[in-house]
Amino acid sequence: MNKGLRFILLIGVLSFFADFAYEGARSVTGPFLGILGASAFVVSVVAGFGELAGYGLRLVSGPLAERTGKFWPITIVGYVVQMAAVPLLALAGNWQTAAALIVLERAGKATRNPPRDVMLSHAGRGMGFGWAFGIHEALDQAGALIGPLVIAAILAAHGSYQQAFAVLAIPAAIVIVLLILARVLYPTPQNLEHAPPPVAPSNGFAPVYWLYLCGAALVAAGFADFALISYHFGQSLGMHAWLPISYAIAMACGGASSLLFGKLFDRFGTIVLVPLTVLSAAFAPLVFFGNFSLAIVGAAVWGIGMGVHESIVPAAVAHMVPQNRRASAYGIFTGVYGIAWFLGSAIIGLLYLKSVTLMVIFCVATQLLAIPIFALVARRMIPERA
Repeated sequence: MNKGLRFILLIGVLSFFADFAYEGARSVTGPFLGILGASAFVVSVVAGFGELAGYGLRLVSGPLAERTGKFWPITIVGYVVQMAAVPLLALAGNWQTAAALIVLERAGKATRNPPRDVMLSHAGRGMGFGWAFGIHEALDQAGALIGPLVIAAILAAHGSYQQAFAVLAIPAAIVIVLLILARVLYPTPQNLEHAPPPVAPSNGFAPVYWLYLCGAALVAAGFADFALISYHFGQSLGMHAWLPISYAIAMACGGASSLLFGKLFDRFGTIVLVPLTVLSAAFAPLVFFGNFSLAIVGAAVWGIGMGVHESIVPAAVAHMVPQNRRASAYGIFTGVYGIAWFLGSAIIGLLYLKSVTLMVIFCVATQLLAIPIFALVARRMIPERA
């Protein structure tokens, strides 16, 4: 086993426990905010603002990592903030405090993701960016599967939300231990990349990068956060006991599919985003129009969409920019992506209160508008891949 693969597996195991903690919490943040007195609009806006923090702050952390070269210190700070915020939800006595901790958790993720993704890209060039990010995402989503199931078991045993959040302190502590271990074993992950970096304009990013960003922003704007989905499941379908289980199903589908999609991306390139975008757009009618069975299928489709966002999207960016600009590229890309997600979440939340039908139309139409953009990006990327 080469060093690059070992590094990816170690970070993947770390991400397993990180997702165990924060995705376990996120599986019930919608109803938790609800019992603390938050409305559907507040739940959607908090989720959207969390994503704004979780992506928008990468506009700072990415360029900062690039300018300073402090990839590990910035990554460590982000993980510590994120892992501290999760168990502190157990102490939240009102929805305002819970909302602040939800946003803080997302801010921690924003801090650590761009430098971490750059380190993963260094390790993944030799085996293919799609496969490398796919392996990482599969382990990541495995944790996102286990975490909600543990929360479901605690709630099924008549435990409280506060008790469930407190238990998540255990995987959070394991993350910190693995983080220190990874830092000691791989102090300079950039040395794992031996192949020459891709060619791109020296004075900035290639036009295809900005075009791709526009398509990704449309997809983000039409992709509802699971907090609103879980709110709908609980309020309209009475699926309270199934909330964490449905989230676990979504995460399992996302993790399993990311391996396949990673291989497909390495083989065929960005064009695979065209059919996958059509598929992920189907989550909205299934979730919000369907009965119990269709809602579960919709949650699975939503999870597949998340798997695409977390594996193929960053893999494609690595092909579009030079090696020494990846931190800024990831920071800018995911920052704009998060702003689009926030604005879309606010619109989706308002439409949910007025008309579920209009909301579903907005979700589907916005994502489908990205398809011709992805097709054009794929066409322009063929010479670079060759």
